[in-house]
Amino acid sequence: MPNKKNKNKKKNNHHHHNNQHQQKPQHSQNGSHEDEVEEQLKNLKLDDKKPEQAYRVAMSEIYGRYLVANRDIKPGEVLIREPALAIGPCVSADPVCLGCYMPVSLKITQYRCPSCHWPMCGPNCRGNNHPKGHTFAECDLFKKENAAAPLTPTASPEQVKNLYELVLVVRILLLKKLHPELYERIMIMESHLEMRKKNSELWSHYESNVVTYLREKWHLAEQFSTEEIHTVCGILDVNCFEIGQNFAKARTLYPSAFLLAHDCCPNTAHTDDPETYDIILRTSRNVRKDETITLSYAYTLQGTLKRREFMQAGKLFWCCCKRCSDPYELGTDCSAIVCAKCKTGLIRSINPLEQEGEWKCDKCSFTLTYKEVVKLLDKINNDLESIDPHDVPGLENFIKRYSGSLGPNHYLLLSAKYSLCQLYGKIEGYLLPNLSLEDLKRKQTYCRDFLKVVDILEPKLTRLRALIMYELHAPLLVLAQHLMMQKLISSRDFQKTIKEVIYLLKESSMILKMEPVGSTEYQMALAAEEALEKMGG
Repeated sequence: MPNKKNKNKKKNNHHHHNNQHQQKPQHSQNGSHEDEVEEQLKNLKLDDKKPEQAYRVAMSEIYGRYLVANRDIKPGEVLIREPALAIGPCVSADPVCLGCYMPVSLKITQYRCPSCHWPMCGPNCRGNNHPKGHTFAECDLFKKENAAAPLTPTASPEQVKNLYELVLVVRILLLKKLHPELYERIMIMESHLEMRKKNSELWSHYESNVVTYLREKWHLAEQFSTEEIHTVCGILDVNCFEIGQNFAKARTLYPSAFLLAHDCCPNTAHTDDPETYDIILRTSRNVRKDETITLSYAYTLQGTLKRREFMQAGKLFWCCCKRCSDPYELGTDCSAIVCAKCKTGLIRSINPLEQEGEWKCDKCSFTLTYKEVVKLLDKINNDLESIDPHDVPGLENFIKRYSGSLGPNHYLLLSAKYSLCQLYGKIEGYLLPNLSLEDLKRKQTYCRDFLKVVDILEPKLTRLRALIMYELHAPLLVLAQHLMMQKLISSRDFQKTIKEVIYLLKESSMILKMEPVGSTEYQMALAAEEALEKMGG
C-alpha cells in the first residue's frame, strides 16, 4: 500500500485538532491561561524564508483554532518548518531502536543498551544520550524498573506493542522536571480528556495499559497523577504526527503544525527531515486568500467509511468534509461496490455522513445494510492483507477475483494496483529487462488507473503523485521503443510518447526534489534527472 506519512486535521470538521492547543509563551507571568495561549498563537514562527503574513490563526466557537491563508499562496511554498517538541517510537509490534527509530530485533544477538538493556541499533547510535533519542533520564528509569525485561525473543506482539506505547508518554512526563517549558507547551495542547472519559473502551485501554502500568509497575504514582498521564495520552492521540524516512518510524509532537485543519482532500503536504526530524509543510496546490489550510490525518486512499471511522476513533470527531459528504467521493468512486443483484449497477452510501446508514444500487435499488458492507469489506481486506507484499501473481489474482465485486476505483483494488506498480520492474523475476509486453502493459494500466484518482485526491505537488508518475515513465518508454522497432507505431506517435515520458520525469523530479536530501524520494528525484539526461530532455 502507499506509504502513509500522515499521520493523522478540518474545515467543516475542524473541531478536533482545531479547538486546540498552543504552546505557552515562555515569558508570560501574568494573565489567564487563555491569554497566554492567544499570545503564543500570535507569535507562531514560520520558516525564515517565508513572510509571516502567509497565514493567520483563526478561531471558531464550533471548530476551535485553525490556520487560514492571509493571501494567495502558490504551490510549493514552505509554510512551516519546525523541530519536534517530543519524539518517540510508534505504537507498533515492530521493535525499533530508541535512539534513531530504525528497526531492530529481539534476538539474543541484537545489541542492547548496556545499562537498561533496551534493544538499540548499535553502540554508536546517533540518538544515544541525545534529547531526541535515548536520554540518560529515560535510561535510568528503564534500568531501575527493569523495563526491558519483557522484550525477549519469545515476547508476543501485544507485549512489544504495549511496551513501545509507553516510551513517548514517559519521555513527555520526564520533561516536567527536566524541561518544564517544553512540558508546558505540550500540556496546553488539546487532549479531549472529557470526551475520552465518556468512551469506555478507549479510557479502559489507557487506564490499564498505560496509566496503571506507569504508576504501579514503574512506580511513577508519586510524580504523576492518573489524570496527568491520561492527558498526555490524549494529547498524543489528537496531535501527534507519524514520521519516518529510510525505514525509520517515529511519532512526534510539533509546536504549531498541529493547528492545521483536517480535510480528506488537503491543500498541503508534509515531510520530515531524516537527520533532524523537523517537519516541513508546504502547499501542494494553489491556496486562495481566506481559504483554510488543511492536511489529511487519515489515509487519503481509503474509502469514506474507513477514513471517518479512523478519525472518530483516534481524533474523536466525525469528518464532514466535502469528500466525506459526497457518495461519489469527488468523482473518484473509491468506495463503490458492484451490485450483487443486477451486476451492472454500483452500490454507494445513500448518505455517507450517516456512518451506519444504508447503501443503495444506482440501477436496481437493491440495498445493503452498514453491517453487510463492513462484513464484505473486512473479508476482502483480510484477503489482501494475507498476500505476501512481494507476491505478484497473488496480487494479480486478487484484482482478477474482486474486480467483479468492487468498483473499478475501489480503494482495495487501488491498493493492490499500487503495490504492483512498485513491484513490476523492481524485484527478482520481474526486473525491467525481463518484463513481458503484457507485464509492461499491466504496469502502465495500473499506474494510469492510480494516477487518475491521485490527481483528484492529492493533486499537484504531492509525493504520491510524483512517485506514481516516476513508475509510469518506464513501461511507457520500453513499450514505445519495442513498438517502434517492430514498426507497429508511427514516428509521430513514438515522439508523442517520448514527450509524455519527459514530462513525467521532469514533473516527478521537480516534486521529489522538495523532499529532504538523503530521503528515498530525493534519491528517486536524482534517478529521474539521470534518466532525463540520457534522453536529452
